[in-house]
Amino acid sequence: MKQSVFALVMLFALSVPALALEKEKFTMERFEALQQEGAVIMVDIFATWCPTCARQQEVIAEYRANNPDKVFHILEVDFDSMKEWVRHFRAPRQSTILLYAGEEQFWYSVAETRPDVIAAEIDKAIVAAAR
Repeated sequence: MKQSVFALVMLFALSVPALALEKEKFTMERFEALQQEGAVIMVDIFATWCPTCARQQEVIAEYRANNPDKVFHILEVDFDSMKEWVRHFRAPRQSTILLYAGEEQFWYSVAETRPDVIAAEIDKAIVAAAR
């Protein structure tokens, strides 16, 4: 039994780097530049200690892996060290995600981890940005 658990833990640990997300630290300059381009932007307000945030990262990584042709940018806001931006985006807690298509905000979510919901919202923002 212990060997099986160890094997599962190791399998998960080895797969995590493969699901790593390309993200950038949030700056207003980058956010505004992407908005001007009409890009799809996910603002991810997270904390490293947050299990819900970790689950969101897995869901988003899986979406990216399954949809490599769908382009969107992820800008990270660290809940603990970037309080100015946490307040700016009115995030009540970590695990808050916002989606923008250019300058238009399309989605605001707190603690959403359902893959179908997250995928549908990303898809909606991508379609809107393409118009």
